[in-house]
Amino acid sequence: MLVSYKWLSELLDLSKIPASDIADKMSLTGIEVESVTRLEDGLKSIVAGRVLECVDHPDSDHLHVCQVDVGADAPSQIVCGAPNIDTGQNVIVALPGARIAGNYKIKKGKIRGFESLGMICSLEELGFSDSVIPKEWADGIYILPEDTEPGSSVFGILDMDDDIIELDVLANRPDALSMVGVAYEVGAIYNQKPEFKMPVAHEAAELKIEDFVSAKVENEDDTPTYGLRVVENVKIAASPLWLQRTLWSMGIRPINNVVDITNFILLFYGQPMHAFDYAKLGSKEILVRKASQGEKLTTLDDVERELTDADVVITDGASPIALAGVMGGESTEIDDNTTTVLLEAAVFNRENVRKTSQRFNLRSESSARFEKGINLDTVEKALDVAAAFIAKLGEGSIATGSVWASKAEATAQQVEITLTELNERIGTDLKGVEVDEIFRRLHFHFEAHEGDYVVTSPSHRQDIKIKSDIVEEVARMYGYDNIPMTLPRTDNAASLTAEQSALRKLRASFEANGLNEAITYSLTTAEKNEEFKCNYMGEFGTIALDWPMSLDHSVARVNIVSGLLEAVSYNQARKNKEVALYEIGKIFQTVEGELLPQEIETFAIALSNVGDFFAAKAVLEDALAGEKLRFEATSDFADLHPGRSAYVKIGHEIIGFIGQVHPVTAKKYDIDETYVAQINLAEVFAREASPKIFTNVGKFPSVKRDIALLVDETVTNAELVDLFELHGGKFLADVNLFDLYQGANIPAGKKSLAYGLTFVNPEATLTDEEINRAISKIEKALDGLAEVR
Repeated sequence: MLVSYKWLSELLDLSKIPASDIADKMSLTGIEVESVTRLEDGLKSIVAGRVLECVDHPDSDHLHVCQVDVGADAPSQIVCGAPNIDTGQNVIVALPGARIAGNYKIKKGKIRGFESLGMICSLEELGFSDSVIPKEWADGIYILPEDTEPGSSVFGILDMDDDIIELDVLANRPDALSMVGVAYEVGAIYNQKPEFKMPVAHEAAELKIEDFVSAKVENEDDTPTYGLRVVENVKIAASPLWLQRTLWSMGIRPINNVVDITNFILLFYGQPMHAFDYAKLGSKEILVRKASQGEKLTTLDDVERELTDADVVITDGASPIALAGVMGGESTEIDDNTTTVLLEAAVFNRENVRKTSQRFNLRSESSARFEKGINLDTVEKALDVAAAFIAKLGEGSIATGSVWASKAEATAQQVEITLTELNERIGTDLKGVEVDEIFRRLHFHFEAHEGDYVVTSPSHRQDIKIKSDIVEEVARMYGYDNIPMTLPRTDNAASLTAEQSALRKLRASFEANGLNEAITYSLTTAEKNEEFKCNYMGEFGTIALDWPMSLDHSVARVNIVSGLLEAVSYNQARKNKEVALYEIGKIFQTVEGELLPQEIETFAIALSNVGDFFAAKAVLEDALAGEKLRFEATSDFADLHPGRSAYVKIGHEIIGFIGQVHPVTAKKYDIDETYVAQINLAEVFAREASPKIFTNVGKFPSVKRDIALLVDETVTNAELVDLFELHGGKFLADVNLFDLYQGANIPAGKKSLAYGLTFVNPEATLTDEEINRAISKIEKALDGLAEVR
């Protein structure tokens, strides 16, 4: 929601309150302010000028040589290419040395032999967005009002000196989507009561609305409120400058006096409206109903849309003329020939509007307000004020009366709460008079008796329904920064769960090893979900969003590694070549027969230019130090290097993978050589923790024997370690690979491995005979698999 500070100043006394102060206070009281901007910021030396003479350039078919009065002693000669430039116009002039949009500096110069002392500007060149520039000025310069004084600054004329406050309005505060609601909010902050001065509808006694139209609503659940008024003998014209300025300051393009008034009312009351050309209706009956399946409607954006039976439409008794709550139809559009206006104000079912706007991807100012909720108390008032404005600006006559096909009444919400409850929940010691004053500032009606309150919220605050809402209102108006810091009261001693403790240790381990935590999107693309998949993960389907915000975030992720690789790519594209990241998060897998997916706690790491496979392996071993990890070489992963990847196991159970990102995949991400790993923490947590058994420090010395083997390249370390542990006897305490050699003096296809075997007997000194017997069993088991050297 964009809020004009100038407009807000007409509703409240802000003479001593700058826009920046309002923004700060609103952010502190619960409505976030995104920004405060002025369109004039960065611009200078731009004034109004009057074209005294305009002649065609002799050497051009589109340029004009103009003599322009800019308030100086003598006219300035300016060469202009605008197709709509003419003598006698008041125009926008950027003088030599001026700065226009894009920080572009205007200089004196010559254009095809003629000196040009400045530039005659369009609205776009002043920084106005294409979406708000009136169409009549879109392809040329903007013409200022006739009474504009040459040399005067254009910033005030065009409201470019207005502070525009951008609010981030959440779904629970629909009141903040209107100037009335914002005025109440700011008034409560500064203890002021806003004043709303609007014209009164003067009806023409000779015109009866029943002679023009009747209305019927098929289902009041779909359309709780629907009203119509008629204004006859209207002259369609451009809106006065004050109205155009108001609209474009708040992000809406001016169209004509009738359409602009409906948008003005939308901004003021938060009440969407629509105007139909009465002469284009097929009958005098307006029927609001569900669309027929396959029925078609061409909307105002000139797109033919095929409707479903879930859509609500406005019809002229037969054919659809508008898509309820979303957009009007082209067939009844207001144009220059319109003389009689049928004006509509309504409340539509918010869920229907939301689904329809999503289905057609039609998001509008109107649909946003219908989805969040409309103040029922202002629907009729908005309709009357809109009719009064249209009659005034269009010189029309208002038909007597209005037609209401349905009219829901606002239900006052009452909440009972005590002063003690307020203070206990907020952590304050407020007195009754202080709470009373807060309720008055908020325009809450209340009855108080010895600290017991019955609070009735005003109609524009639909979000006030329960005690917690009242607590929040008192707290934010009192000031969150004024609430003393207190510890929560509890009778239970809190402690971390086993999983929470494990996650903390994981983070500490990763960060001790130099990794930085990353938080990537849990939504990704279907293509990235096919990466780093293997049979051990099982079969699962894609979990796709029905209405994704973008194609890049359309499905729930089934691996974390892809997100980390995107983070690596982002860093390396910005010259940060050494990247070490970890992420702890959830992946999502479908469960057959279940509506909701399974959320699996997982972590992943990515190392690029900071280590190799063994560095990544060491990070895993340190992070899961309490588990005895095994690494089994594999080539099952298409996105991992087939000779540098492995399953990670605890015992014989696979809990994840580790390896170098395949060069093809690395090229796709545009990253350097990178090593990754991903571990299913849910599997780790599900394992029953091995009991920690105290043992005495050994009194007897350990004995170490080395054994060197010549084996085929395909034989893995894991296979040999398993063999040693199986046949090494009960005194074998540790197996350590300390050397790997391939090269000179080693046959092709072979490798030399050297292991250190540590033997310990906790109860006696080991004898050579006992150790030799164990070594003999190992050598016998190695027969045919390895050559002992």
